[in-house]
Amino acid sequence: MKMETAFFRRLLKYIRATKTFLNELSETGAGCVSRATAIKFLLARKFDVGRAHALWRQHEATRRREGLNKFEPFEVPLKSELETGKFTILPTRDATGAAIAVFTANKHFPSQTTHQTTLQGVVYQLDVALQSLETQRAGLVFIYDMTDSKYTNFDYELSQKILTMLKGGYPAKLKKVLIVTAPLWFKAPFRILRLFVREKLRERVHTVSAPQLGAHVPRSSLPKQLGGLHDTDHTTWLEYCKNSYINNIQNSKLDGVIDEYVISNHIPPVEPQNGIIEHQSDMTSDRAVRLGDTGTKMHISGDPPYTCDPSPLRHSHGYNGDTKSRHINSGDEDDIDISTRGTWSSGELSPGLSDEECAAGGAGGAGETPAALLARLRLVRRRGLVAEYDEIRSRPPVGTFHNAKLPSNLAKNRYTDVLCYDHSRVLLSQTDPDDPTTDYINANYVDGYKQKNAYICTQGPLPKTFGDFWRMVWEQGTVVIVMTTRVMERGRVKCGQYWPAAAGARQQHGPYAVLAEDVIQHDDYTISSLVLTELRTEQVRRVWHGQYTRWPDYGVPGGGGGGGAAGARALPVLRFMQLVRRAQQRGLAELGDAWAGHSKGPPIVVHCSAGIGRTGTFLTLDTCAARLEAEGAADVRGTVERIRSQRAHSIQMPDQYVFCHLALLEYAVINGYLESADLTGFDDENDEESE
Repeated sequence: MKMETAFFRRLLKYIRATKTFLNELSETGAGCVSRATAIKFLLARKFDVGRAHALWRQHEATRRREGLNKFEPFEVPLKSELETGKFTILPTRDATGAAIAVFTANKHFPSQTTHQTTLQGVVYQLDVALQSLETQRAGLVFIYDMTDSKYTNFDYELSQKILTMLKGGYPAKLKKVLIVTAPLWFKAPFRILRLFVREKLRERVHTVSAPQLGAHVPRSSLPKQLGGLHDTDHTTWLEYCKNSYINNIQNSKLDGVIDEYVISNHIPPVEPQNGIIEHQSDMTSDRAVRLGDTGTKMHISGDPPYTCDPSPLRHSHGYNGDTKSRHINSGDEDDIDISTRGTWSSGELSPGLSDEECAAGGAGGAGETPAALLARLRLVRRRGLVAEYDEIRSRPPVGTFHNAKLPSNLAKNRYTDVLCYDHSRVLLSQTDPDDPTTDYINANYVDGYKQKNAYICTQGPLPKTFGDFWRMVWEQGTVVIVMTTRVMERGRVKCGQYWPAAAGARQQHGPYAVLAEDVIQHDDYTISSLVLTELRTEQVRRVWHGQYTRWPDYGVPGGGGGGGAAGARALPVLRFMQLVRRAQQRGLAELGDAWAGHSKGPPIVVHCSAGIGRTGTFLTLDTCAARLEAEGAADVRGTVERIRSQRAHSIQMPDQYVFCHLALLEYAVINGYLESADLTGFDDENDEESE
């Protein structure tokens, strides 16, 4: 009953906001605007009427200033501009459901066209793409492909106009701007261009190499020229735009209102089922989505199913069978559905999170203060935490492992039962054009606190994968490597010696040379300062390598392989964690303008032997500690669940799960969030079968 009341209260809020928006526009003499168009602007500003009006005014001013009010798409010069294919909307979506727009720089010649014509070509297509409620809800990813482009293809002023329009003069949520294969001469103007972008949006603008693009957009959603799996059919898309434009004009003559809000089926909505997105790869499938009235079938081609649900706790997606429901994200409130036919329904949606939203709380809940955590541990004690972990561990994986199981990739896995998910795997550059499996490494991206893809979890490199490991480090821009295993443990090889162990020593793996400038050994860890050189270009980068040497396999620092006080030796781990953070900050500062990605820097590579037990424990503690510092609360369970949804089986043993809780309490005491953390009796009734 309470849920229904809250839902109808939110529904009433949206109806009132729409009515207020339309009334205020009418009072300002803005003319007749459809309800659907009003919702479009309100959606872009989370139903804040004041901000939606400001967006409307800026949008209208931009259109008048740039001559975007009257289009002649079937006449030269706009017709010729559209046919170049320099700008197009892909018939696919990213993992969060966002539409994907691509601007191909090497097809643009500033001397042969005007800003007005190019902008008209962009807006003409964006207007059609934004007719989809799914696109309005999930937003837009803008890819600026600079592959094989020259300085004569670049137009700084035009780029500034497009970015300025998208960030504040167009009713679409700009999720990301991905600049692919930016040449060296682009760096100076790009630094200037970033100054025109708000700080929050600046974190969504990334310069990436072609292999790194897969970290932002699934390979299955990309065209072949960007390392994807399907051919771009720009001609079919233009035909759809033409039909949509003509229908819109005809409807406006009948209704007297130009309604830009006709539901589009060109880009199929992503409909998650139990957290898994299924990509249609059969052109003759009954599930293929028809393109308007043309009879052409569109489909999302690509890899086998992958998950986009960052939280396995959320399974209700609020989709009503036959009704074509689309979710409206209201920002800080629960999601609701708006249906093109059928009934309104309440539901819960788990879209992929943005960089800003990638907090542990986004995956696990409100979190606990240290005092609340201490009180809970006193109540449930060790046995309660072990039972909690057993429940998490009993859940089946939330993704597939098709790439890891390919015959040519099996030998690249250290353990046959520790494979990496398809949906979050790190894609390397393809070194052999005839062998697509050369992009494989047993490694997954994992989100951190308010940072998407903050870490790369990987296995301890094998001699045959040393070159792949350093290729990954180089291509991802990594400046910090965290190693939580020794090379040999209990007489068994746990990891290959992929880096030079002594100061002054040098190794070469494929086109990469690794030099150890300095090696400092401490009681619990060894710090190596490495110089990584890409031999083909002679480019050099410094890499900090931290190896924690007193962490037993299947166990916790100081706790052995099972039993014991799992938090007894947390202090050295916490010190090591602080060293890692400072190294990341220094490495980011050294990169300077060469790094244009997230403000917290490139992904930190973390590995043990399998890349799941000690690695997952370190990630959990680091993420929870970061959230505790920022919010005064953390959620260990939610963080573990989130990590396991991106790197299968992370946190391998119950003692590691217990250690995360106890170490976080110790961190809280050290940093003044708690005066003390007395857990007398915590180990009473210890389950002797807890491994």
